[in-house]
Amino acid sequence: MISASGLTKYYGDTRAIHDLAFEIDKGEIVGFLGLNGAGKTTTLRILACLLLPSTGEVRVNGVNALENPHDVRKLLGFLPEAPPLYDEMTVEDFLLFAGQLRGLARTEADKCLGRAMELTNITDVREKVIGALSHGYRQRVGLAQAVIHDPPVLILDEPIKGLDPVQIVEVREMIRNLSGKHTILISSHILTEISQTCDRILMIKDGEIVATGTEDELTASLALGHKLQLVARGEREALLGCLRAVDGVVDCDDLPAELQTHRPPRDADIVCLLLTTKEDRREAISRAVVEGGFGLLQLSPAAAELESAFLKLSGQHGAATDAVSGEDAPADAAPAEDAGDAEDAAPAEDAADEDAAASSGEKEA
Repeated sequence: MISASGLTKYYGDTRAIHDLAFEIDKGEIVGFLGLNGAGKTTTLRILACLLLPSTGEVRVNGVNALENPHDVRKLLGFLPEAPPLYDEMTVEDFLLFAGQLRGLARTEADKCLGRAMELTNITDVREKVIGALSHGYRQRVGLAQAVIHDPPVLILDEPIKGLDPVQIVEVREMIRNLSGKHTILISSHILTEISQTCDRILMIKDGEIVATGTEDELTASLALGHKLQLVARGEREALLGCLRAVDGVVDCDDLPAELQTHRPPRDADIVCLLLTTKEDRREAISRAVVEGGFGLLQLSPAAAELESAFLKLSGQHGAATDAVSGEDAPADAAPAEDAGDAEDAAPAEDAADEDAAASSGEKEA
């Protein structure tokens, strides 16, 4: 559905991305992962036909984005990091406007309005002015404008940034509901969200794709092993002996508190362990624990698995604390944003492309 080859983008003498090449199949949800300044936003804007690459080619459903950008925009729904909203309009009027900008007749826009609002759970604020909405609702309205014309491809840049835990779960469910029918590319700094939402991951570093694959494939290729969190009731040393006898279990250690995804009861006989295995051995481990007479309370992938792969591929080795904790880096400590965020840095050729996008009604251009 999305094909990129040889994508390179310069801002003056600064190279934002270099020779990117990847394929995204129809119906996939793919996570786009990288540190600040890695080139994520620049890449997404090129895919959304808001920037011209210096060299390279993009095709969406077989359509060349450089030769036919307006045709490609009809196939896309784009949610930038800052949702493209008109604060003075009501939610309903804005979404009807967004639908008509994307080529829908007024009657078609009316029909699509209800579906988009129901999908994003904003029907209860349809008559409210956007400027009066909370951040969570504004983010949902931004997602609604991206899906109003029912595009086959969605490009979402940090869709859960700034949301509270309840809103994050709701947006995650929305995205999962869109999978299959829609091809989705998501950029995010929150590793657990990428892990729980995406079918596959693209990792970018210094403007280049350094890895692609599922979470299991990435950790296996880096020889990191599978990491499992085990919570069980029983005597610790006996449990360790039982686990070490399971074929494929490489290491057993106490689970650090910061990696716990489950807060166990404060009983003395509750044991929390971090297991490293050569491959997925959950079935054999659970059978051994139960047959050994221990109470199995939890056995799940540890939160550190994707974090370890991300840190190793990004070359941070523990330095990228903000990236793995799901928190944005402080403004005074964060690396420069993607070069694509610097409007003053864009050369004249991009200005022409942005004017073309503006003429098609894309406010985010």
